[in-house]
Amino acid sequence: MMRPKDIGTAAETAVVRTLRRLGFPYAERRALAGAHDLGDITGCPGVVWEVKGGQQTRQPSDEQVAKWMAETEEERANARATVGVLVLQRHGVGPDNAHRWWAYLRGDDWIAGMGRDYPIRLLLSDACVVLRNAGYGDPLEEAR
Repeated sequence: MMRPKDIGTAAETAVVRTLRRLGFPYAERRALAGAHDLGDITGCPGVVWEVKGGQQTRQPSDEQVAKWMAETEEERANARATVGVLVLQRHGVGPDNAHRWWAYLRGDDWIAGMGRDYPIRLLLSDACVVLRNAGYGDPLEEAR
């Protein structure tokens, strides 16, 4: 049985490998920052990545996702980043396929005038495309 810290480390490592393949070549696990957490992954200017792995993430309640989104938003503010992304491991999708894990973004970051902060859920691979289209990470091949 893996300890919670080991589960988190494994999930973060899987996401870093995925981000590097998908246009964020400087992504790396962040050292713990104490009370003023800055997110789990650094090396992506303007973006904070919060990663959750293990059993708790495989079928989370809407309430739990909202709690994690609030945590991600706090970390985004602490890091003075523009965007916060919550990444959750999916049931039946292992670390080698982390590009298929869920990524949650705040809706009001992307859709003006929503009037409320709705979470938007998409695959991590698609979130990387959205972020790269918005100017984060390395430019898309078509834009080079």
